[in-house]
Amino acid sequence: MMRGSYVDPNAGKVTLDTYFAEWSARQLWETGTRHAMKLAVRCTGLGATPLGSVRRSHIETWIKRMSADGLAPGTVKTRFNNVRSVLRAAVRDQVIAVDPSDNVVLPRDRRREAAMALPTTQQVAAIIESAEPWFGTFVALAAFAGLRLGEAAGLQVGDVNFLARSLAVHRQVQRATAGALEIRAPKYGSERTVFLADGLLQMLSQHIAAHRQGEDASRWLFEATPGSPPHQNTVGHQWRRTCRRAKVCGVTLHDLRHFYASGLIAAGCDVVTVQRALGHAKATTTLNTYAHLWPSAEDRTRQAAGDLFAAAFSKSCDGPETAREGSHPL
Repeated sequence: MMRGSYVDPNAGKVTLDTYFAEWSARQLWETGTRHAMKLAVRCTGLGATPLGSVRRSHIETWIKRMSADGLAPGTVKTRFNNVRSVLRAAVRDQVIAVDPSDNVVLPRDRRREAAMALPTTQQVAAIIESAEPWFGTFVALAAFAGLRLGEAAGLQVGDVNFLARSLAVHRQVQRATAGALEIRAPKYGSERTVFLADGLLQMLSQHIAAHRQGEDASRWLFEATPGSPPHQNTVGHQWRRTCRRAKVCGVTLHDLRHFYASGLIAAGCDVVTVQRALGHAKATTTLNTYAHLWPSAEDRTRQAAGDLFAAAFSKSCDGPETAREGSHPL
């Protein structure tokens, strides 16, 4: 009490479920975040446990159980962080004195360069060629514009600016409870303008002419049912069926976003350019995800030395065919 860290033991008698229900009601969460938080708290198996009785050993046992159930290290980490945010809030609210999740060891994640799957250009072409015409355009937007599933589903015809050769990303489609659709802004505030290749613009023009004729600029670019855009289940079903036709395994629709980013990086685009194209809120997110794709200092040094070597021994119009040994091109 003298240090000011005293917490009434009676406060810790509230259960994890009860505290979470009261705390979550105050949070400014989107639907997806709310579902993810509920799932994380529910899967702990500690919902009926008083917060004051939750121990580090409980958290460690829960983590080990998730790993034994085959959940990926990234999934384990996400669920742990979601539950930890609840426990930390309980500390701030002086419900418990300490956070029992402090210093808990998590399973090690794979290195990004090992875990990231980059489809080949041949695989991407095979998937688009094997898709139904409307879905081939949907896939192309992921592969050649870097759109997320929900962003591509939320496009309206008026978002395509054929004169400026660009695409405005203003919204995304997410499934809400009871199968309803929710239309909202892209995640992390990633509204952006994407500059499109001529080939993709031609695909979009042909798609609109064949499937989405009309005068209303707000009509959906893709429809699952009349008047409604597609959602995750519809797109997922089409994706799996298309991949089977194309005989492509182990590639997800989101991998096409990585494919797009890798193409920008290979073409020499800098971090900020890639960040804006993908709609990342921070450049650090882009670097954390794709840093291994950018040329290293060793790569640049080797390339520069190779260019120098090639210049030294290249044919010259004004001199002998091969530079004399020891001569310098400069």
